[in-house]
Amino acid sequence: MRSGGQESQNELSGTVHGPVVQAGSVYGGIHFGARPGSAGQTPWQLPPLIRVIDRTHEVATLEQHRVRAARENRPVLAALSGLGGVGKTTVALSWLYTLRPRFPNGQLHADLGAQSPEGPADPAEVLARFLRALGIPAQQVPARLSERTALYRSLTAVRRLVVLLDDAATAAQVRPLLPAGGSVTVVTSRRRLPGLTVDGCCPVHLEPLDPEAAVELLADTLSDGRVSEQPEDAHALVELCAGLPLAVRVAGARLATRPGRRIGTMVRALSDEHRRLEVLAIEGDHDVLATLDVSYRALPGPAARLYRLLGLHPGREFSGSVAAALCGTDREAAECLDMLHDASLLAEAAGERHRFHDLVRLHAAAKADADEPPDARASAVRRIADHYLASATRAEEIIDPQHRTMARDYGPGPLVVAEVGPDPETALDWLEQELPNLMAVIHQAVGAGFPATCWQLVDALWPLFLRRKFYEECGTAHRAGLAAARELGDVAAECRMLTSGGIGELGSGNPGSALEMFERAARLFLAAGDGLGHARTLNYRGLALQRLGRSRQASDLFRRAADELPLHGDHRAGGLAALNRADLALEEGRAEEAVRQAGGARETLERAGDRYNAARAATCMGRAHLALGRIRPAEELLSTALAALRGLSGYEAARALGALATVSERRGRWRQARDRCREALDLYASAGRSRSPDAEAVRQRLETLEREESSQ
Repeated sequence: MRSGGQESQNELSGTVHGPVVQAGSVYGGIHFGARPGSAGQTPWQLPPLIRVIDRTHEVATLEQHRVRAARENRPVLAALSGLGGVGKTTVALSWLYTLRPRFPNGQLHADLGAQSPEGPADPAEVLARFLRALGIPAQQVPARLSERTALYRSLTAVRRLVVLLDDAATAAQVRPLLPAGGSVTVVTSRRRLPGLTVDGCCPVHLEPLDPEAAVELLADTLSDGRVSEQPEDAHALVELCAGLPLAVRVAGARLATRPGRRIGTMVRALSDEHRRLEVLAIEGDHDVLATLDVSYRALPGPAARLYRLLGLHPGREFSGSVAAALCGTDREAAECLDMLHDASLLAEAAGERHRFHDLVRLHAAAKADADEPPDARASAVRRIADHYLASATRAEEIIDPQHRTMARDYGPGPLVVAEVGPDPETALDWLEQELPNLMAVIHQAVGAGFPATCWQLVDALWPLFLRRKFYEECGTAHRAGLAAARELGDVAAECRMLTSGGIGELGSGNPGSALEMFERAARLFLAAGDGLGHARTLNYRGLALQRLGRSRQASDLFRRAADELPLHGDHRAGGLAALNRADLALEEGRAEEAVRQAGGARETLERAGDRYNAARAATCMGRAHLALGRIRPAEELLSTALAALRGLSGYEAARALGALATVSERRGRWRQARDRCREALDLYASAGRSRSPDAEAVRQRLETLEREESSQ
């Protein structure tokens, strides 16, 4: 048809794009548009696939989500989050490539540039590229975002596509790019994108590789046999890379360019924490430091400051109260921690705690050195130390109020005290959980300029060392605390470190060393005119002499302590001396005397509110009655002691259980006797005392009971 106008042939000539209608008379409207699915192009834009190591669980989760969504006739949307360099795109590609036969209409890919220096990509620009890739001529791409989105969804409604949206900034950036119909979309982001979950998204968070998988990745990168020839160095290398795939790949790539270089050479280079991130770089290409820098620069100011101050924390993981100590308020700390988790710069640890990936921790510390003045760093380190000292002191007061007699020195500013629990067992659990951090603060305090914190924190930890038998940590801590007290010239602190440290040496099986420490403390107390302190050492020296087999001297010192300590006002310590006399009497076969001495000790300790040692006295009385053949009072006392000791001391609870096993045996309750022996051995093992004489006696008793059972 021709139009009815009189235009010349020249006026009608020209280049025509898209559908054309030539008509003479037209009634009604003429509408131009591409028929959905009519474009002839099939885009295959996904980046090349590289081998993925040990991500079968994550890929299986994605595939299960796809099958479930297909069954429910809805689009498939998944989001992979994680630290930069953890392998999000690699995992996405490894899954999406398997789907190509099921999705024949093409693959779209876009880098959304969340970490780009120019800022995140504009969804409208990305949509324009997608539309052109799907066959829409540039001139027909609509101008407005809403129109582009509508056309994109019309085109994809009847297509089966896979879409990879890399490095997304927000859920809002992603939503216009989601296809319609039965397509599959995977989003990767360093940030968790909870907003997409509302849209039916399957969130998958990637953690670094475990050591064996990381070694496999290193072998895949080197491909020359060095990993199998040098397995110990290979494991050391991936440990220094903390399982981060990018770090392992970079280290492997650098080794690959030097075929004659041993893996140990790279291990030595990475062993310097201050240079590790610099070493994990390939000039002009992959760079772990640059990857972390990008995530850091994207943080809001308060979150960035908390990130670098947390880099000064001496331990591997921490609670939210540490962040509150650094921020000043719980609310700001919670908000900033959420931002760091969303940015994948923090990982979750058990018990609502937080931890850094090892390389991220080094990066945060480096940022603290670069971006915080020295006085701000020193103040942050002191606030962390004060937080732990105040919290440990609170736990000490709950567990053993009588022990809390030494002063505590804190820096300026408000203290943030952790929730350590309402009762002794919970407080002990808190101390045990935080022990690695508390030990790290002890070692850090002297060099950081507050040696008093060192010995005071050791002092606050004493109830944990005593009840749960952490003797190795006890010895290490007391050596540091003793050195700090001497540096300060604080005689009272030195004596406390000598006496409590000496008791730790006794528990470790070093009575000779313990006796030397107690005698040194006794000399210091005498020189200072401290009669109470000197009287307390009588008890301690008696314990050491008892372990050394000098029982007569020990008994004399216990008697003197029991007489002198109440005269100086310390009735509780006098009760402990009486308990020590009872233990020695029972050990030497004087059971009636043991009952009498332990009974008096129990009354004294109960009046003093010392539940733990009163229960120990009840155990001694029960064992003494058992030695005398008095089964009923023995069972009552031992059962009472066991109920009080559970949770406070596995070792002391095991001693009560071992005696109760004998009670069961005497009553002919063989199964109960065996069960009590097994439970006692479990408690000895949990307390690290499975080779103690008490544990060996229970083990022999159990073997006898089991032989008798099998012979019946």
